[in-house]
Amino acid sequence: MEPSAATQSPSVSSSSSGAEPSAPGGGSPGACSALGAKSCGSSCAVHDLIFWRDVKKTGFVFGTTLVMLLSLAAFSVISVISYLILALLSVTISFRVYKSVIQAVQKSEEGHPFKAYLDVDITLSSEAFHNYMNAAMVHINRALKLIIRLFLVEDLVDSLKLAVFMWLMTYVGAVFNGITLLILAELLVFSVPIVYEKYKTQIDHYVGIARDQTKSIIEKIQAKLPGIAKKKAE
Repeated sequence: MEPSAATQSPSVSSSSSGAEPSAPGGGSPGACSALGAKSCGSSCAVHDLIFWRDVKKTGFVFGTTLVMLLSLAAFSVISVISYLILALLSVTISFRVYKSVIQAVQKSEEGHPFKAYLDVDITLSSEAFHNYMNAAMVHINRALKLIIRLFLVEDLVDSLKLAVFMWLMTYVGAVFNGITLLILAELLVFSVPIVYEKYKTQIDHYVGIARDQTKSIIEKIQAKLPGIAKKKAE
């Protein structure tokens, strides 16, 4: 800071220091730099995608993935991948031939139509690879600890929750297959956030009521289970 800043009054200094922490939560332009360019950039991109900030971009991603999942539901994985590659090659080869014919007729020397994309460096550096692996290892280790904690019954209530959830999933699996669940998940991902954003107050009200009732039921169960009350008292 400049030397003149040291002569400021304590009130001004405290007010300026108190305003700094609110920057990330307030969505100021400096929030991304404080959180990190890569992490904030990726999270902001996903947030904008599922909240339909750019309708054309979200519509393209949503439509493409939905068509792919519907294709997987009707055909085998090998057939879908083969058709997608054939469709992509048909577009690129047709465009390449078209541009070659146009250049021959007009006697121009524009070069390869995909020259700009061919020159793009898409190699993955060892540093970036290690960063991705380290980030993945953090999530893997966390998942392993959670699995061990649940299956070895560190907390009886959490293990019972998993058992009930898996029991319900047996009924879901009897009605839907994996591809159908992925299709439903995509529909929810691209519809629930935008609906929640529009009706946040009403949804929070009913979610709060359901959370309170669930909490009271869990407390009653914990009070009747042997060993749980003693553990909480300690």
